[in-house]
Amino acid sequence: MNALNAILKSTLVVAGMAIAAQVAAQVTFYEREGFEGRSFSTDKQVKNFERQGFNDRASSVIVLRDKWEVCEDVKFRGLCVVLRPGRYASLATMNLNNRVSSARAVSQNARIDDSRYAPVPVPVYDNRRRGNERLYEADVTSVRAVVGPPEQRCWVERERIVVEDKSQHNVPGAIVGAVIGGVLGHQVGGGRGKDLATVGGAVAGGAIGANVGRNSGQHEEFRNVQRCTSEPSHAKPEFWDVTYSFRGEEHRIQTITHPGATITVNRKGEPRAE
Repeated sequence: MNALNAILKSTLVVAGMAIAAQVAAQVTFYEREGFEGRSFSTDKQVKNFERQGFNDRASSVIVLRDKWEVCEDVKFRGLCVVLRPGRYASLATMNLNNRVSSARAVSQNARIDDSRYAPVPVPVYDNRRRGNERLYEADVTSVRAVVGPPEQRCWVERERIVVEDKSQHNVPGAIVGAVIGGVLGHQVGGGRGKDLATVGGAVAGGAIGANVGRNSGQHEEFRNVQRCTSEPSHAKPEFWDVTYSFRGEEHRIQTITHPGATITVNRKGEPRAE
């Protein structure tokens, strides 16, 4: 059991994404999907995003702690959706892409109908600094970019195939071949040799005739055949799988940006925003 506890302690696997959020921020809006572009963070209600120069600009959002209600019109009017803590890579899934104009935190005691919630988000790790805890720099030992699935490339080729016509029989061809062989046999040799040549010619001719019959029972056709191959995805990484070492222990997290050479952590090795 001690060994198991040591392993669990030595590896911090974050179920979401470590984000570089502002210390007091509880929600951060981004102007492009996938948490790109300019951002706007707040821990207080905003009745009108126009005052922050972010009206109808948000395309993705990250919510830390608590629940937030985001609305398409100022003063929390129009279409409103409740967001649970987590990462929402696209507001289009809730018909709010470039339409958010106000937002406010939802009381923990508020009763919310299930229909008002946004789709379940990707979990997020709250890496804000707690109080005056001391921070340290941990060395990053490995970084692995994780991209989407391979892209499939398909095309259609015109292919020639040989089709066997099972309604055709090879017997007539064998008979014709035997006759031809017999004739050939009589043309070579004389006396007993002629008889041997005739028999030999008939057998050989029968084999040739069988092939002639087989070929006559086949025909060529053309058909369209789809072929596919998988190629590496050229999309930008969805996240980075990061391993870092702190005080002799190995930790793992996932980040939405490249971490650099070090990770800021607390005395337990937990990632923190500077």
